[in-house]
Amino acid sequence: MTLTPHQMCFGLNLDLDRESFVCFMQLMGNAALAETLASRLSSEEIQDIVQYFTGVLKKNMTEDEYHELFLLEQSPHAHK
Repeated sequence: MTLTPHQMCFGLNLDLDRESFVCFMQLMGNAALAETLASRLSSEEIQDIVQYFTGVLKKNMTEDEYHELFLLEQSPHAHK
């Protein structure tokens, strides 16, 4: 099931949290939103968000997944 932004809900159960998180992350990928938010954040806020998010990625993804899914590049471990 794909949720719309108005259907996002957190804290009721893990399945709904995960579906809502997918929707939330897709909304965060909006270029206009990213540019608007970036123009209003301090350097410290930017660094805090990036440090937290990359920490979550490192904790929950393999290096190959990080390169392929986040950086959208071929993993350095992939065979050529």
